[in-house]
Amino acid sequence: MGRVTLLDRPYLTPIYDEPEFIVRNLWRLYAGWWDGDPARLKPAPAAALAAELADLAGGAGRLAARAELLAERGDLALACHLAELAAQVAPADDAVATVRASVYARRAERETSLMARGLYRWAADRKR
Repeated sequence: MGRVTLLDRPYLTPIYDEPEFIVRNLWRLYAGWWDGDPARLKPAPAAALAAELADLAGGAGRLAARAELLAERGDLALACHLAELAAQVAPADDAVATVRASVYARRAERETSLMARGLYRWAADRKR
């Protein structure tokens, strides 16, 4: 007898939400908000972290270029992180904004749930 998972059942196909969102929310509900990473217990401001990482990488343009390369390779999750960091550091840079929009548009195309597609499309369309 073969193994059947819940996602194999057509009536449980994630259309609106993602299973990982539900698991994360259950974890937060019963175990608290902390994800186990001590650096995120009392984190530095996102803009400060982005600026420091951009400085280490050689600038926002380098972060954006790496995000583009990762997106081309199919690693869209990591590409989104780098594109977002680059945009936080250089919000007025049109080249960075173009890469960011492209990365999020690609990610939106690959998503199956309405929630994920909608949020990534919004991110692709948003101008900082």
